[in-house]
Amino acid sequence: MFILKRQDVEISTIQHPKRDQQVPILYYQGQTFRLISVFRANQEEEAKALWRELTDNRGKACILLEEPDRYSVWGKVRLEQLGTETEDSTKTTTLLVASILLLQSIHIDIEEFLGARQAVLFEKDMAEVCRQKQYPQASSPELFKYLLNVNPLQAAQLPTWQENHVVTFLQELHRLGKVYFGNTNFAHPVVDKLQEMSESDRSFFISWLNQSPVNKIWH
Repeated sequence: MFILKRQDVEISTIQHPKRDQQVPILYYQGQTFRLISVFRANQEEEAKALWRELTDNRGKACILLEEPDRYSVWGKVRLEQLGTETEDSTKTTTLLVASILLLQSIHIDIEEFLGARQAVLFEKDMAEVCRQKQYPQASSPELFKYLLNVNPLQAAQLPTWQENHVVTFLQELHRLGKVYFGNTNFAHPVVDKLQEMSESDRSFFISWLNQSPVNKIWH
């Protein structure tokens, strides 16, 4: 929709309608936008790629904001929708956090049981999957390496994925895990690999998993 500079817009925070937190809101020409994702100053291409994905491919009204020290992507929102939209976003983030923990756990197991060389090959294979499927903010080897090393429970910034991204990611992770281990024992019990998550988030993910298209391969 627009690429704007900081002086073109007004940014403030409002109280989230359902939680004790402040939500950043951007105002431009009488319209309101909520923050979707933040990128460092050297990540211009990644920021523009996400912005184009949302505007061109998904038809969303978005702003790419250029600032001296960062880029940020904002999506149009009506303030009365904020409660529901942020809740949906929180649910998807929980799915993504669990997926990253599963990825990291399998990567560690491959290194431990099959050796460092196999772990490097697995990393390359998964990075190629993310590139081919054009997962937002994970489609280059450098961005994928971030997923392998980040603590998803404390990260200020995680990729902006939808539920369908999580489903296909878990399908591909299982497919490659089976190739490397030669069996599917690595895939269960899932709950053992998610001990770092809070009990409520872990329960939410397991409940989602049981009703998802990947429930037969991850259990």
